[in-house]
Order: sequence, then C-alpha cells, then structure tokens
Amino acid sequence: MRKACKNIDAEIFVVDNASTDGSKAYLEGRFSEVKYFWNEANLGFAKANNLALKETKGDCVLFLNPDTIVAEDCFEKCLHFFSTHADCGAIGVHMIDGAGNFLKESKRSFPTPMASFYKMTGLCKIFPESKQFAKYYAGHLDEYKTASVEVLSGAFMMLSRKG
Repeated sequence: MRKACKNIDAEIFVVDNASTDGSKAYLEGRFSEVKYFWNEANLGFAKANNLALKETKGDCVLFLNPDTIVAEDCFEKCLHFFSTHADCGAIGVHMIDGAGNFLKESKRSFPTPMASFYKMTGLCKIFPESKQFAKYYAGHLDEYKTASVEVLSGAFMMLSRKG
C-alpha cells in the first residue's frame, strides 16, 4: 500500500470489525501513518466503511478489502482515468485471484431475478459470453477492455466526489 501511494497525497484508514486475530497489536506499531477504527462489534461491511468515509477529505475514496494486493501504479492509473473521464463516478479494476485467474466479480450487471436465475441454473457457464445468459457477470464484455458496468465489487471500488 505504501508503494502504491508513494506519489499520491493519500489518507489511509483501516476499519477493524472486532477481529480477534491480534491485528491491533500487530498493525498499530508498524503503520503510524494509518488512522484506525477498532470496532468492538462487527458492524458489517457497509457501516464499517461509512465510519471511515466520514473522516476522508480527498476528491476520491477507495474501498479496498484487506486481503487485496495492488500494483504500485494502480492508484495513479485510476486517478488519471478520473481526470480524463469527467463522466466517471466510480472505478473497479481487473481483479485476479492468488493463482492469477480472472475474477468475474470484476465486471458485473445488476442481479435481476433473471440474471440470478441464469447464474444459479448454470446457464451462464454454458454460455459464458452471452449478453443474456451471462448477464450476471457481464460475460459479453471483454475481460481486458475498459467498460461501463452496473455493479462494482466492494473488494476494490474507487469513487469520485466530483460530479
């Protein structure tokens, strides 16, 4: 995270939802530039993020899962995209798993009843590039091309406060 923020004026917040794994003792002494929220109860993903959101001051806010590894130029590329696309309100990224496999959650459509039905019945696996049957994961969109999507993953979601 430090390397990805090296050329950016950034604030870093960590919200802990009552973990019991020794995170507090481990993190606090190592990362003094981070502002921590140590919740005594698990408030849930959205409520916990909203605690930190109230404290942020930047033009952009990134919600990032703690197990996510980002490339050193990732944030700069996202900020550049915002600066060259005034109509963009949020950015997700091409996510991969630990083995380097593309995560379909990187590009999603709204989970309508039909899109969910096609996913649950396996039709999206049978027709992985169909605009209709693979709608849940927006299978018709190229994995490597920038595209407008209906749903962004909470694992990496950068929002612009402008516009």
